[in-house]
Amino acid sequence: MALKGVRVVELAGLAPGPFCGMVLADFGAQVLRVDRVGSLGDVSQLARGKRSLVLDLKRAQGAAVLRRLCTRADVLLEPFRHGVMEKLQLGPEILLQENPKLIYARLSGFGQSGQFSRKAGHDINYLALSGVLSKIGRSGDNPYAPLNLLADFGGGGLMCALGILMALFERTRSGKGQVIDANMVEGTAYLSSFLWKTQNMGLWEQPRGQNLLDGGAPFYTTYRTADGQFMAVGAIEPQFYRQLIQGLGLKSEELPKQMSMTDWPEMKKRFADVFAKKTKAEWCQIFDGIDACVTPVLTLEEAACHDHNRERGSFMTDEEQHVSPRPAPLLSNTPAAPSAERDPFVGEHTEDILKEFGFNQEEIDQLCSDRIIESNKPKSKAHL
Repeated sequence: MALKGVRVVELAGLAPGPFCGMVLADFGAQVLRVDRVGSLGDVSQLARGKRSLVLDLKRAQGAAVLRRLCTRADVLLEPFRHGVMEKLQLGPEILLQENPKLIYARLSGFGQSGQFSRKAGHDINYLALSGVLSKIGRSGDNPYAPLNLLADFGGGGLMCALGILMALFERTRSGKGQVIDANMVEGTAYLSSFLWKTQNMGLWEQPRGQNLLDGGAPFYTTYRTADGQFMAVGAIEPQFYRQLIQGLGLKSEELPKQMSMTDWPEMKKRFADVFAKKTKAEWCQIFDGIDACVTPVLTLEEAACHDHNRERGSFMTDEEQHVSPRPAPLLSNTPAAPSAERDPFVGEHTEDILKEFGFNQEEIDQLCSDRIIESNKPKSKAHL
């Protein structure tokens, strides 16, 4: 796989960090996750393909163990607010001095500087500060966050993974590591570059929810069907719009011009009345054979079973029969080969990892006795 041989130390955190680590693991990196003391029995988040050790970083002995791990690692991924790692004597100045090739990836909400750098927050807060949240929502309604996908995973975890890959590539030239300041506010803002770059093109002149691409247009929105399901319509271009009108059984000459914005509210009502007369399956039968940019709104379960996705193998099933998306994108020569094994138990690989990084059994026993580490290796099942 593309990242074979890359060693990543991931400090356990909430969703963005684990997702970043999982992306790296899916494409071949060896990711070991450092979990907190007292977290045995906790449910792992996005831990596919990783191994877990439990380590108390708040104590000097635990911090010393992490420093030792980082001398042999390629990447450290830490998810804390500014100043936390420095307080633990684990800041980049110390770790890069001990391993100049280390990629020190800092994934935070507000970044490593600025007046909010030490503040707590969640996806909706980062989305709000980026300016993007102000653009999302129906006309007349409050802005709303589209789950916690944009800031946590798009602007956060995925953008951090991109930064790590760029730093690894640069290291092939300079031989040196560097610090990555990945944060969800700026990552989300960067994702929204199209919004910023098109402000003078008339795409966003109307209030939220009344523009071409935010649900204001009758040909770029969703409609409820007779069975309470939904269809998604994205017929922007004239040729697709003509196919939409044909599929709906309407006549173009009896409708206002497509781009007559003052007529959009009435056109939406008319389209809604038509969509409400047939079930989702019936509309799929009509639109699957024509290019009108009309598709069903699928549930997660339906998406995994849809013919197109099944033909491409877009979803995978692990050994516990849990379904999840296959890693993307597809690489022709070095595709991802995600683990199909269950996610690791917290602390399952503590001793194995320490031995791999040069700790002897006496050191491991002492760390365990001092409660610096915890181990949770599952017992093998007895043969009956």
